[in-house]
Amino acid sequence: MNRPNDVCITIDLEQDCPPFLATYRGMAEGSGPLLARLAAERVPATFFATGDVARRFPDVIRSIVAAGHELGCHGDTHRRFDAMSADEARAEIVAATAELRRFYPVVSFRAPNLRFPDEYVPLLEAQGYQLDSSQAKYKSSWLFGRPRRWELARVPASTTSSVLRLPRWLRSAILSRLESPVVLFVHPWEFVDFRASSLRLDCRFRTGAAALACLEDNIRLFKRRGATFLRMIDLVGKPLDVPAALPAHA
Repeated sequence: MNRPNDVCITIDLEQDCPPFLATYRGMAEGSGPLLARLAAERVPATFFATGDVARRFPDVIRSIVAAGHELGCHGDTHRRFDAMSADEARAEIVAATAELRRFYPVVSFRAPNLRFPDEYVPLLEAQGYQLDSSQAKYKSSWLFGRPRRWELARVPASTTSSVLRLPRWLRSAILSRLESPVVLFVHPWEFVDFRASSLRLDCRFRTGAAALACLEDNIRLFKRRGATFLRMIDLVGKPLDVPAALPAHA
């Protein structure tokens, strides 16, 4: 299969491998090399940040925006929304939105763990969000859920992040079969070497430099297939006062 795709590289900014760790090595050590690699490949991306990360690492957030990437919301504390009441969810969204919009006119959202109850979607719409990427094509909730109409666009993630670190022959076979728009996601902590840690296997295998090399390899796979790299907001097609994206690579 060799048809062009729209591809969105997305990055979830959070603490290291939650809920197993409470450190921020990914933000301190992994975000710089990641931004450098995206710049070298001239690929725009969408960074879904928690409000907590924005408060701790404002300079990193400014660097993301200055590079032409989109800033989106990943909640405020990385608590799971399916474990919150409606009032708690509203407070979480309002707090994160206020913090992140200090840096960027945020209108894209992704819930932690890709779990966001349908009944909470109006909470996003009330805050002016235009896109939600809190679903996943590889989860049963996507396969068996009933489609509903919303004011905002709902664009699911195509595959889980650990797939992007599999051996080349296997991940290339998986990625080549994904339908457009292809939405990939990674985390800065994956670009820190956690191989010697006691984390579960999907959180530690081929982390560090190997993960960064895999990301580059995955980007080049889609470039060879004629892909166009977009920010998530570019899929919506609505006018928005945001910094210009890096030139798309076709």
